[in-house]
Amino acid sequence: MKTPGTYVDGFLLAIPTSKLEEYRAVAEKASAIWLEHGALQYTECAADDMVAEGCRSFISAADAKEDQTVIFAWASFADKASRDTANAKIMADERMSAICPSPPIFDCKTMSFGGFKVIVSH
Repeated sequence: MKTPGTYVDGFLLAIPTSKLEEYRAVAEKASAIWLEHGALQYTECAADDMVAEGCRSFISAADAKEDQTVIFAWASFADKASRDTANAKIMADERMSAICPSPPIFDCKTMSFGGFKVIVSH
């Protein structure tokens, strides 16, 4: 699948496995907000096959505990400027605080996040 756009925000985090369905419901609502504000694609994935013989696993990278599931997610944008504009709107959108449960599902300080320039996409 060709990734639309030329810029991607990536996320890596660990959530309690017991809260996976609750997280999926929040991610479903968040995806609508991201897409409304300019993301071309929004994808969230839960760890399934974490065998990583000979390389560092996502479990290790996310510092996931035994009772946690690793989430790998990304949103793609037309370009970095579109991403910056979208993220400003997303963070200002009141629906974001409304969909975040209290207490939170995970500690945002443990989440890895970064913006990436697409260098290959078929």
